[in-house]
Amino acid sequence: MHDRRPIRAKSGTNQEGTSAHNRRVIVDALRLNGALSRADLARATRLTKQTISNIVDELERDGLVSAQGVIRRGRGQPSTPYSLVPEGAFAIGLQIDRHVTRALAVDLLGTILTRAEAPLPANGPQGGVKVILDLIETVRRDLRLLVRDSERRLVGLGAAMPGPFGLETAVDDPWMMSAWQSFPLLEMLAAGTGLEVGLQNDAAACAQAERMVGAAHGLDHAVCLYLGYGIGAGLILGGELYSGANGNAGEIGMALLSPGGRASPLEHRASLAALYQHLEIDPADPGVYAAVNELAATDDRRIQFWLEEAVTDLRWSIHLIETIFDPQTVILCGGTPEVLARRLMEAMEPLIPSLSQRSGRRVPRFQLGITDPWAVALGAAAEPISRAFDPRFSAILK
Repeated sequence: MHDRRPIRAKSGTNQEGTSAHNRRVIVDALRLNGALSRADLARATRLTKQTISNIVDELERDGLVSAQGVIRRGRGQPSTPYSLVPEGAFAIGLQIDRHVTRALAVDLLGTILTRAEAPLPANGPQGGVKVILDLIETVRRDLRLLVRDSERRLVGLGAAMPGPFGLETAVDDPWMMSAWQSFPLLEMLAAGTGLEVGLQNDAAACAQAERMVGAAHGLDHAVCLYLGYGIGAGLILGGELYSGANGNAGEIGMALLSPGGRASPLEHRASLAALYQHLEIDPADPGVYAAVNELAATDDRRIQFWLEEAVTDLRWSIHLIETIFDPQTVILCGGTPEVLARRLMEAMEPLIPSLSQRSGRRVPRFQLGITDPWAVALGAAAEPISRAFDPRFSAILK
């Protein structure tokens, strides 16, 4: 008897010159579903059995997939499922924030293997470059100690920092990392590490993390509402991360969204930075996450006041996101302390009616994702894995 469970997979193509795409499609199917047989893969991807066999053999030789135990079901032919090998590839993720930098290493499945953080000096790139390169080397060295041939399987370095990118801003603008924005970061990282480097904003990085190991895993249309020092939206559209013409898609924190007509950006009112100002807490304090989490666990009036103000704006943000992008779900994620994030989720109900309010939903309109100070670095590490192994239909159309 054949296994007829539904398998989530993108379609491959049997045309010539598309083997690289088909290879990515198979890796993607195994990431989404776990172990699958060659027959399962052929049925789900609509590729020929011969094409599947050739690619699976190639992936096995490359150390990216491995055969599991033979499965026998009834009178049918026995099948051999294949699964991804976690040690088949590694990537490093880097977060550059206003007061701290974090780096970590992940395997092919997104498991964090080692991580480290360091405070960033106040003089921007002038003093921060060495701190960042030393931190990356620390993580890289630890990874080499854990896995002997990790360097050979290191597919790249992903970096993430607050956006928007490419704007002319005042040097003393407290909301913008102006010195870092004008610094040749990609060139510095590539020269200092010898790795292929990608850069994205922190909201996009959190969307990458949710897509790899979080609430957006297996979804083709999701928007990740990032709530950190600022506010942003990571857009997963048609199964791919959408970054826009200048890497600034989803910079919803810059929008003037308040229904009250106030002419100040959303993130000036509803972000963690606004909360820090309200609480008179220094965001550079290493204990700020724990301090806010502890306050949120009590009936602190200052937290409640901020929640009441923030909820009004964020409800309208979700309504706008749903109206424009028609996602399967909106995911609240980022470095928000977990207790505070859960209180915020509760206070957001009921959501403003929108096109997404319909019966028969398989996933909720609004849900909680990863709330962790390391979420941005994790998403940054997911970017090189995605770049190396995820199907890219925009590329095959070229």
